[in-house]
Amino acid sequence: MNTTESQTQRTAPPVPFEPELADALEKLGPALENVPLSNDDIPQWRAHVAAADPSLDELRDRGRFEVRELLVPGPDGAPDVPLLVARPAGLHQQAPVLYHMHGGGMISGTHRTGVQAILQEWAEPLEMVIVSVGYRLAPEHPYPAAIEDCHAGLRWVAQHATSLGADPQRIIIAGGSAGGGLTAALALMARDRQGPGILGQLMMCPMLDDHNDTPSAIQMTGLGVWDRHANELGWTAHLGGDRGGSEVSCYGAAARATDLSGLPPAYLDVGAAETYRDEGIQYATRIWQAGGDAELHVWAGGFHGFDQMAPHAGVSRDARRARFRWLCRLLSR
Repeated sequence: MNTTESQTQRTAPPVPFEPELADALEKLGPALENVPLSNDDIPQWRAHVAAADPSLDELRDRGRFEVRELLVPGPDGAPDVPLLVARPAGLHQQAPVLYHMHGGGMISGTHRTGVQAILQEWAEPLEMVIVSVGYRLAPEHPYPAAIEDCHAGLRWVAQHATSLGADPQRIIIAGGSAGGGLTAALALMARDRQGPGILGQLMMCPMLDDHNDTPSAIQMTGLGVWDRHANELGWTAHLGGDRGGSEVSCYGAAARATDLSGLPPAYLDVGAAETYRDEGIQYATRIWQAGGDAELHVWAGGFHGFDQMAPHAGVSRDARRARFRWLCRLLSR
C-alpha cells in the first residue's frame, strides 16, 4: 500500500449510505456474498447474475412488446454477435434506437440482463426500439473482444435500422457499470472510426478507470456493492497483465482517453457512496474541459447499482426520473 492510499484510508471515513438504501443493503446481505473475488468465483457469479435474467416470454409481457433474438456478423475472424431486439407492440416506423450494453463487471451478464426495466421505463413511454448486445466475456475473451463485439453490433444496427423500423440518425448508446464503461469506449471508437453516428451516450455508474485507485475506490473498500476488490478482478480479467500499465487503450478503459472532444452529448450518474464515484466525476469534467456536452448527477448516499437493487427508495426514483428527462430532451433536439 502506498503512502497516499494509506493516508486516504486514515483521513477519509466512508460516505454514509442513504437510510433507505442502507436498509436495502442489510436485506441484500446474503446476496452480496456472491460478489466474486477470484477467478474461481466467476462461474458462481455468472449463475447468480443469469438467474435474474428474464425469459423471452417475460420480456414480451403478454404481447406488450415484440421481442426477438438475432445473430449478426461479429468482428473479423470472430463469432457472430447475439442481439436482442425489442419494441413496444404497434410502434411506428423510424423510431429512435437505444443500443444497450449490459453490466456485470466484464465477466458476467447477457443481452437480456437489465432489459426488462428498460422496456418498461424507456421503450414504451419514449416509443423506442431497444437493441441489447451480448458481447463476449472475460477472462475467456479479454480486450478487445467486448468492445469490438459492441462496435460490430452497433454497425449492424445502423446499417439495418430500416428493417428494424428504426431511424439510423437517432441511435443512443447506453449501459450501466461495465456496460457504462463500454458505452464510453464505444462513443470514442465510433468517433475515431468515423461511425456509426451516435445521438447521445448514457452512462450509469460506469466502469471507466482500470487503475482502480481513486479516493472513492479506496474509501469504500469492503462496503456496498462491487467494491475495489471485485473491481480489480473485473479489470484484470478484461485487460490481463496490462491492467494499470502504460499500454492500455482508451477502448479498453475509457478513462485512458487523452482527447474527449467531438463526442455525442453525455449523461453520467454515480452514487456518492460507491467505487466509481470519482472516476465518473472526472470523466464528465474532462468532457466539459474539452468543450463537450455532459450532464452529471451524483446521488447522495447511493451505492453501486442502488436504483436497481432498491428501486422504491426515493433517491432511486429521482435517479430514474433524471435519466428519463435527459432522454426526452435529447430526443426533442
